[in-house]
This record gives sequence, structure tokens and C-alpha cells, in this order.
Amino acid sequence: MTRVLHLSLHRQWFDEIANGTKTTEFRTIKPYWTKRLEGRIFDEVWFKNGYAKDAPFMRVEWKGLILTSYHGEKKYGIKLGAILELKHYPLDLNSSKK
Repeated sequence: MTRVLHLSLHRQWFDEIANGTKTTEFRTIKPYWTKRLEGRIFDEVWFKNGYAKDAPFMRVEWKGLILTSYHGEKKYGIKLGAILELKHYPLDLNSSKK
């Protein structure tokens, strides 16, 4: 069974992950994220940009969790690997690989 972390993203960050310029997703170190991330292992991260049925969607390989600093603030860093699937997005990577 695939272990999945579900995350919603603003369009800017979704675009950067989709085009390969962003390889780490950051989350603030707060009890909510600590409970969801620390001590857990995932296989994939599923990103959605919006809540509509046909909102842009992306499956990305999970590469691990790190503690890091982003803009001078300590954060969780979710390391991202290969994009496994991209749907409802103008730059459909699935069709360009065929």
C-alpha cells in the first residue's frame, strides 16, 4: 500500500515543483505539522492546487524530511523526487514524455 502525504499548494509553488525548479517543500514547525510529519515515512506526496474536482494535481516521489532554515526561520523541508503524474495542468508532463 502506498503511503501518501496530501498537501495543498498555492499556484506559484505548484508551478515551481512542476517545472523542476523547486525540489523541497517547506512547512512551519508547529504542532500540526510535527504530528503529521515527524516519525512518519511516505512513498509519495500528492499536491493539489485548489479544491475543485479538476484542480491541478501532481504525484511526486517522497525523498525524506529534513529540518532546515528558510528565510531565516526553522522549517520542515520535504525533499521531493521525480514527478510521477501531473493532471489538469497546462504543462502536462505525462504527454511530453511519450
